[in-house]
Amino acid sequence: MAGVLDRRGFLKASAAFATGVAGLSCVEVARAATIEIPTVDKLSVRVLIDSSHDQFLKPSTVQGVVHQPPGNGRGSDYRKVLHNQWGLSLFVESQRADEARTILLDFGYSPDALLNNIDILKVDPAKLDALIVSHGHHDHYGGLTGFLDQYRDKLAPDVKLYAGGEDNFCHRVSPSGVQGQFTDFGQLDRRELAARRITTVLCETPTVVAGHAFTTGQIKRSSIERILPNTFVQRGITDGLGCDATHYSAAELEGKIIPDEHVHEHATCFNIKDKGLVVISSCGHVGIVNSVRQAQEVSGVRKVHAIVGGFHLGPAPKDYLGQVVAEIKKLEPDVVIPMHCSGLNFALEAQAQMPANILVTTTGSRVTFGA
Repeated sequence: MAGVLDRRGFLKASAAFATGVAGLSCVEVARAATIEIPTVDKLSVRVLIDSSHDQFLKPSTVQGVVHQPPGNGRGSDYRKVLHNQWGLSLFVESQRADEARTILLDFGYSPDALLNNIDILKVDPAKLDALIVSHGHHDHYGGLTGFLDQYRDKLAPDVKLYAGGEDNFCHRVSPSGVQGQFTDFGQLDRRELAARRITTVLCETPTVVAGHAFTTGQIKRSSIERILPNTFVQRGITDGLGCDATHYSAAELEGKIIPDEHVHEHATCFNIKDKGLVVISSCGHVGIVNSVRQAQEVSGVRKVHAIVGGFHLGPAPKDYLGQVVAEIKKLEPDVVIPMHCSGLNFALEAQAQMPANILVTTTGSRVTFGA
């Protein structure tokens, strides 16, 4: 697999954009330079969208990580309540001395849920310093354009969207249950982003975001983990919609429908002073252990304070799930916070193997690190 990732490395990306989509004003490519990893004093993650809401959750502290539950989830109008859906969106605030930064990581499946929950939870989009999309699945970018329609004029004129790579813009389809037939799963449209004055930065290499966070860049596949079946991908551009097929290897020719290897997926990370890394893997298709190892390699920080987000282990067979949780345990995280596609099976297995390290959240929760 390492050879495949090499072929899709930064130099090829640069060459592709020099002759292809670089002409689109909404795209930048992060440079392959060594980055200086920032350290922050405090980090707060507000769960804007996840799959469930539990008003009976109690406040808790696990290994120094503070969880503030969402309460009843109602707005000032009792008829409005938090919306849950298959997707994820996180409002992330960090603090370093007197310097504050705010990032919106992923946008859920639909804008109605995102806009509803922003209103109820009273978070302020005008504070945003950056936007990040973890990967090109609709349940992570589906609310983006609707969010921009509502709030673009309140955002900084030069606000940017950080994405893992060109593959974010590819057309994705799902198996239909009939051999050789697929159902549409959409694609992120760079034309819509350009129309809303959003520049996309393709972070195939590690990238510092808003001076406080960093992304992993492409994630190496070095653990026992494997990609569990999910979407397929079709590469090519028609009328500006799609992804540049020259960016990929000969085995992934334009127009072919092939299994999705998620070469563009990246994790968002923070280094908390005196605590270690917080690694946020929105879906973890390429493996949550791989994602954490990549964060450690990029940052040079070995201590893992928290592993947060979707781990895509809901469809995992029991024996494989047990192996992956055992590998997570070897990373010695202070706390593991499963969300979205991690699965109830993961939560139960992790509780069994790591009972002192699991923190459960729902839509509306706030989790604070370095409090």
